[in-house]
Amino acid sequence: MEIFENQYWMIQQTRELLFRYCEEITQEDYVREVELLGGASIRNLHVHVADCYRVWLGVCALQQSIAQVKPQSIENVGDMRQLFKRTDDLMQQFLRDFRNEWNPEVRESWHSDSVELTELWLFTHSITHEFHHQGQILKIGRHLGYIPPKMNLAKR
Repeated sequence: MEIFENQYWMIQQTRELLFRYCEEITQEDYVREVELLGGASIRNLHVHVADCYRVWLGVCALQQSIAQVKPQSIENVGDMRQLFKRTDDLMQQFLRDFRNEWNPEVRESWHSDSVELTELWLFTHSITHEFHHQGQILKIGRHLGYIPPKMNLAKR
Protein backbone atom coordinates (compact mmCIF):
# COMPACT_ATOMS: atom_id res chain seq x y z
CA MET A 1 0.00 0.00 0.00
CA GLU A 2 1.43 3.35 -1.00
CA ILE A 3 0.80 4.89 2.41
CA PHE A 4 3.29 2.49 4.02
CA GLU A 5 5.88 3.24 1.34
CA ASN A 6 5.39 6.97 1.96
CA GLN A 7 5.68 6.45 5.68
CA TYR A 8 8.90 4.48 5.29
CA TRP A 9 10.29 7.21 3.00
CA MET A 10 9.76 9.72 5.84
CA ILE A 11 11.56 7.36 8.20
CA GLN A 12 14.50 7.10 5.78
CA GLN A 13 14.74 10.89 5.54
CA THR A 14 14.70 11.21 9.31
CA ARG A 15 17.31 8.45 9.55
CA GLU A 16 19.51 10.49 7.21
CA LEU A 17 19.50 13.30 9.80
CA LEU A 18 20.77 10.80 12.35
CA PHE A 19 23.49 9.59 9.96
CA ARG A 20 24.66 13.18 9.44
CA TYR A 21 24.71 13.73 13.19
CA CYS A 22 26.72 10.53 13.70
CA GLU A 23 29.24 11.68 11.07
CA GLU A 24 30.05 14.60 13.39
CA ILE A 25 30.89 12.22 16.23
CA THR A 26 34.47 11.01 16.53
CA GLN A 27 35.13 7.36 15.75
CA GLU A 28 36.16 6.82 19.35
CA ASP A 29 32.88 8.23 20.68
CA TYR A 30 30.79 6.44 18.04
CA VAL A 31 31.84 3.07 19.44
CA ARG A 32 32.25 4.16 23.10
CA GLU A 33 30.14 2.10 25.49
CA VAL A 34 28.34 4.44 27.85
CA GLU A 35 27.00 3.30 31.21
CA LEU A 36 24.15 5.80 30.85
CA LEU A 37 22.25 3.17 28.85
CA GLY A 38 23.63 -0.02 30.30
CA GLY A 39 26.90 0.02 28.42
CA ALA A 40 25.42 0.60 24.96
CA SER A 41 27.24 2.51 22.25
CA ILE A 42 25.79 4.56 19.43
CA ARG A 43 27.07 2.02 16.92
CA ASN A 44 25.70 -0.96 18.83
CA LEU A 45 22.25 0.60 19.17
CA HIS A 46 22.21 1.41 15.47
CA VAL A 47 23.12 -2.19 14.59
CA HIS A 48 20.41 -3.38 16.99
CA VAL A 49 17.83 -1.31 15.08
CA ALA A 50 18.85 -2.89 11.77
CA ASP A 51 18.74 -6.30 13.42
CA CYS A 52 15.14 -5.74 14.48
CA TYR A 53 14.18 -5.19 10.84
CA ARG A 54 16.16 -8.31 9.90
CA VAL A 55 14.41 -10.50 12.46
CA TRP A 56 10.83 -9.31 12.19
CA LEU A 57 10.58 -8.56 8.48
CA GLY A 58 13.23 -10.82 6.99
CA VAL A 59 13.16 -13.92 9.15
CA CYS A 60 9.59 -13.92 10.51
CA ALA A 61 7.56 -12.41 7.69
CA LEU A 62 9.61 -13.21 4.58
CA GLN A 63 10.98 -16.53 5.92
CA GLN A 64 14.54 -15.65 4.87
CA SER A 65 17.74 -16.82 6.46
CA ILE A 66 19.69 -13.60 7.04
CA ALA A 67 22.87 -13.56 9.08
CA GLN A 68 22.99 -11.37 12.15
CA VAL A 69 25.41 -8.46 11.89
CA LYS A 70 27.96 -8.19 14.64
CA PRO A 71 28.42 -4.58 15.80
CA GLN A 72 32.21 -4.96 15.61
CA SER A 73 31.91 -5.46 11.84
CA ILE A 74 30.63 -1.89 11.51
CA GLU A 75 33.59 0.43 11.79
CA ASN A 76 32.04 3.78 10.87
CA VAL A 77 28.92 5.60 9.73
CA GLY A 78 29.68 4.68 6.10
CA ASP A 79 29.45 1.01 7.04
CA MET A 80 26.23 1.73 8.93
CA ARG A 81 24.75 3.41 5.86
CA GLN A 82 25.49 0.24 3.89
CA LEU A 83 23.82 -1.89 6.54
CA PHE A 84 20.71 0.29 6.33
CA LYS A 85 20.79 0.14 2.54
CA ARG A 86 20.30 -3.62 2.94
CA THR A 87 17.62 -2.90 5.54
CA ASP A 88 15.86 -0.59 3.06
CA ASP A 89 16.00 -3.33 0.42
CA LEU A 90 14.47 -5.76 2.92
CA MET A 91 11.69 -3.28 3.73
CA GLN A 92 10.95 -2.76 0.04
CA GLN A 93 10.65 -6.51 -0.45
CA PHE A 94 8.38 -6.76 2.60
CA LEU A 95 6.15 -3.94 1.34
CA ARG A 96 6.01 -5.50 -2.13
CA ASP A 97 5.30 -9.04 -0.93
CA PHE A 98 2.61 -8.02 1.55
CA ARG A 99 1.10 -5.18 -0.46
CA ASN A 100 -2.41 -6.62 -0.20
CA GLU A 101 -2.01 -8.92 2.81
CA TRP A 102 -1.75 -6.80 5.96
CA ASN A 103 -3.94 -8.95 8.16
CA PRO A 104 -2.71 -12.53 7.79
CA GLU A 105 -1.29 -13.75 11.04
CA VAL A 106 2.23 -15.01 11.48
CA ARG A 107 2.77 -17.30 14.47
CA GLU A 108 6.06 -16.52 16.18
CA SER A 109 7.77 -17.18 19.46
CA TRP A 110 7.97 -14.09 21.66
CA HIS A 111 9.68 -14.39 25.04
CA SER A 112 8.86 -18.11 25.30
CA ASP A 113 5.23 -17.59 24.29
CA SER A 114 3.76 -18.27 20.90
CA VAL A 115 1.89 -15.25 19.58
CA GLU A 116 0.09 -14.37 16.39
CA LEU A 117 1.39 -11.23 14.72
CA THR A 118 0.06 -9.49 11.64
CA GLU A 119 2.25 -7.97 8.98
CA LEU A 120 0.91 -4.58 10.08
CA TRP A 121 2.20 -5.30 13.61
CA LEU A 122 5.60 -6.37 12.25
CA PHE A 123 5.89 -3.16 10.19
CA THR A 124 4.71 -0.92 13.03
CA HIS A 125 6.90 -2.57 15.65
CA SER A 126 10.00 -2.27 13.46
CA ILE A 127 9.59 1.43 12.75
CA THR A 128 8.59 2.47 16.26
CA HIS A 129 11.52 0.45 17.60
CA GLU A 130 13.83 2.48 15.36
CA PHE A 131 12.55 5.78 16.73
CA HIS A 132 12.85 4.56 20.30
CA HIS A 133 16.53 3.83 19.77
CA GLN A 134 17.13 7.04 17.82
CA GLY A 135 16.21 8.84 21.03
CA GLN A 136 18.70 6.75 22.98
CA ILE A 137 21.41 7.43 20.38
CA LEU A 138 20.79 11.17 20.67
CA LYS A 139 20.89 10.92 24.47
CA ILE A 140 24.26 9.17 24.36
CA GLY A 141 25.56 11.76 21.90
CA ARG A 142 24.41 14.61 24.16
CA HIS A 143 26.03 12.86 27.14
CA LEU A 144 29.29 12.78 25.15
CA GLY A 145 29.03 16.51 24.37
CA TYR A 146 27.44 16.51 20.90
CA ILE A 147 24.41 18.74 20.35
CA PRO A 148 21.71 16.72 18.57
CA PRO A 149 19.71 18.12 15.66
CA LYS A 150 15.94 18.39 15.71
CA MET A 151 14.77 14.92 14.79
CA ASN A 152 11.17 15.55 13.79
CA LEU A 153 9.75 13.09 11.30
CA ALA A 154 10.56 14.34 7.81
CA LYS A 155 7.65 15.52 5.66
CA ARG A 156 6.93 14.54 2.11
